[in-house]
Amino acid sequence: MAKFIPVETFDLIIFGGTGDLSQRKLLPALYHRYADGQIPAESRIVGVSRTEMSDEEFRAFAFEACEAHTKDPIDKDCWAAFEKLLSFATLDATDPSADWSGLKARLGDDDRPAIFYLAVTPKIYVPICEAIGKAGLADGDARVVLEKPIGTDLESARTINAGVGEVFSEDRIYRIDHYLGKETVQNLLVLRFGNTLFEPLWNRTAIDHIQITVSENVGVGDRAGYYDSAGAVRDMLQNHLLQLLCLIAMEPPNSINADEIRTEKIKVLNALRPMEAKCVGEDTVRAQYGPGTVGGEKVKGYLEELEDGESDTETFVAVRAWVDNWRWARVPFYLRTGKRMRTRHSEIVVQFREAPHAMFGEDQAHSNRLIIRLQPDEGVQLYVQIKEPGPGGLRVQSLPLNLSYAETFQVRYPDAYERLLMDVVRGNLALFMRREEVEEAWEWVDGLLESWSAANTPVFTYSAGLEDGPVEARMLLRQDGRDWWSNGK
Repeated sequence: MAKFIPVETFDLIIFGGTGDLSQRKLLPALYHRYADGQIPAESRIVGVSRTEMSDEEFRAFAFEACEAHTKDPIDKDCWAAFEKLLSFATLDATDPSADWSGLKARLGDDDRPAIFYLAVTPKIYVPICEAIGKAGLADGDARVVLEKPIGTDLESARTINAGVGEVFSEDRIYRIDHYLGKETVQNLLVLRFGNTLFEPLWNRTAIDHIQITVSENVGVGDRAGYYDSAGAVRDMLQNHLLQLLCLIAMEPPNSINADEIRTEKIKVLNALRPMEAKCVGEDTVRAQYGPGTVGGEKVKGYLEELEDGESDTETFVAVRAWVDNWRWARVPFYLRTGKRMRTRHSEIVVQFREAPHAMFGEDQAHSNRLIIRLQPDEGVQLYVQIKEPGPGGLRVQSLPLNLSYAETFQVRYPDAYERLLMDVVRGNLALFMRREEVEEAWEWVDGLLESWSAANTPVFTYSAGLEDGPVEARMLLRQDGRDWWSNGK
């Protein structure tokens, strides 16, 4: 049974408090942590935006958000207690002449950490932080949380990091990537370094290749304007997929101290082989979804969802990446992410090498495979070789040993935002990105984008609803004699 340890009393100020992220993730996450007894009743949660709204209206707004984005019914008695923590301040934080007195009045002078969550566009991270500092609210143990993406390239990331760093020291900046808050992602550390079964084999001698997939069945929807300026590389590869690669490939840290873990992740990014124009055509695939059928429903293609109907922005990307160090020499990492795929799922596949001698016959030669599912059903499967029961010969099957979080623990465990928010309150930086980590990732991604441009890399198309995206992505592996792992096959 999960045991939830209460955190210290805190103040949380959400800039963009009426926005989409606040509605879908932050307010429901805070309600759940309060319902489980983790958030003290003396804490304060203040929504901030330019919208004119009273405290009562914000509480009603928050209730509707939690009701819409929470699976279980809202407990009315619990909500009556929780909503007392909520208040609202109307403020344009980017206006130099804005009056911050209303926000200050809601915070008081208590000796508690003030946490500023910037659920806004990264373009205004620096102006808001400067205004926080000017208002005298960045002193003491004040902290700031930055949502990804941090910038759109290396130069803009450095500008944001430098600007925010002028107000908040590095140990008070929490760059959040919600994938790092998922149970199975955190469990990677325990799986690798807490089990002698895996750590001796976690290298080029035992592992053939690794696949990382983040597949979405939705299109761009009302994010078309943002997405067309970003694409799959900036939106997903630069953060989610590279973060997962770092956790899979990192060397054992000396401890679970935040800086020890983040230092090892940065070493992986340093070891990533740069993308060059001469090989980008062989090692990458970029594509857009066209019209198709997803979940039995006919959907438009990407270009049809844009106002002008023209774009070479990728909605799918597949990459063969190499980590050039002693542990991973000659082991390919296949990364892929795409929109309008058949299903929504994220998983890591660790493919071990085949046994050196096929003693049961070449047609029954299988290799072990470790599947780490991140969503929608978090869990771990280890495929091992088992004799099929029955007479008439020895037949071998590859079957999974299955650990399902839902079936094993049979309780609702916190989602990624719930866990990460509580880590911010605790001051635990282990699952948040350090400045160098963000900039190293952007440097590699900038090299990829520049190589695409220099090589004039084509944008392929794929029908919405396909299992593996464009055929070119399948060929990326098949030219190596491999295939994408798909639905247990």
